[in-house]
Parts: sequence; C-alpha cells; structure tokens
Amino acid sequence: MPDLVRRDFTADRPGVKFVGDITYIHTWQGFIYLATVIDCYSKKVVGWSIADHMRTELVADALRNAAATTPIMPDAIWHSDRGSVYTSPEFRALVARLGMRSSMGRTGVCWDNSMAESFFSMLKNELVYRTVYATKSQARHDVIRYIEGFNNSKRRHSGLGYRRPNEVHCGRLSGVRASRSACVFNRQRTPPEANTLE
Repeated sequence: MPDLVRRDFTADRPGVKFVGDITYIHTWQGFIYLATVIDCYSKKVVGWSIADHMRTELVADALRNAAATTPIMPDAIWHSDRGSVYTSPEFRALVARLGMRSSMGRTGVCWDNSMAESFFSMLKNELVYRTVYATKSQARHDVIRYIEGFNNSKRRHSGLGYRRPNEVHCGRLSGVRASRSACVFNRQRTPPEANTLE
C-alpha cells in the first residue's frame, strides 16, 4: 500500500485528503476506543466512533460518519497506519465504495500519520490525563464534548490563520467565510450498536 501523503497534511479544499487513527482511554470499567477521521483542509474531526472494542467496525463507523457529515470528493485520499483494522478486507472495501484511494504510512513510523497523532496528544494532555473516569459512559460523554464542543467549534489553529475548524470547513463548503451562526453543523450519526457502552 503506497504512502500518498508523504507527511504533507495540507489540502486546498475540504473532502480531498483525510487521516485516521485509533486511541484508547482508560476507565474503571475498562478501556474504550476512539477512532477519528480528520479532514486535512480544516483540521476538523469530521467523523468519529467510540466503542469498547477495537474491531474493524470501529474504524468503519468513523469513516461512515465522516461520509454522512461532509462531502468526500472523487479519488480523495484516505490515510492511516498499517493497523490490522485498516488493512482488513472489509475496511478497504468501504474505502473503495466511497470512491477513495487508500494510503498508509510505514510500519512503526508515527510521523507518517502525525496529524492524527497530534490530535490524540491534545485530547489526552488537555482532557484525558486530567480526569479519572469511573465509567465508560462518562469517558464517552467527555470525549464527544471535547471533539464537538471544543476542538471543532472553539479551538483556534495557527495553521488556519487562528480560525476554528468549523469556520474554515463550513466557510469553504458554502463559498463564504462562515461564522458560527452562518453554518449549520451536522451532528455525528453514531451507530448505536458500535457505541453502546456499559
């Protein structure tokens, strides 16, 4: 599988280059797993899925969520590491059905997927490592609030001219520079069977 990104995590418009990865979060009830899909143009987390397993459906649900909430252009790049869930026949078939091209970094080289790794680093340093989660549901709620209530809608990125991901993403899609009131943000469509936690 080729590396079509080669550490260039930029794009000239939404929907042409996406990166994804998985991380885990500890709770007193055990681990939960978070899969994300990030649009390289706006740094917006356009798809995510949370479950208490790390099977292929976790990453597939995240990518389907992205497809439900943002346009995916023909021949868009989907980039990930070489984890077994991303190389599985089921996931590769989903990428193909969405009209995307698969791209993967080298084995064991985290810099080849540094945009996805950077998001998880911020999530853990700003939220997870500062919190003790008694339940999986508590952790899930906190992570969703961080993604949708802070990262996408409030965090200002120097790489975006100190604008917010939602502002940049929706502004380009609508053809105007969007403000919070000018863009209706789609809520994630998380399949209940993949996101029901104890």
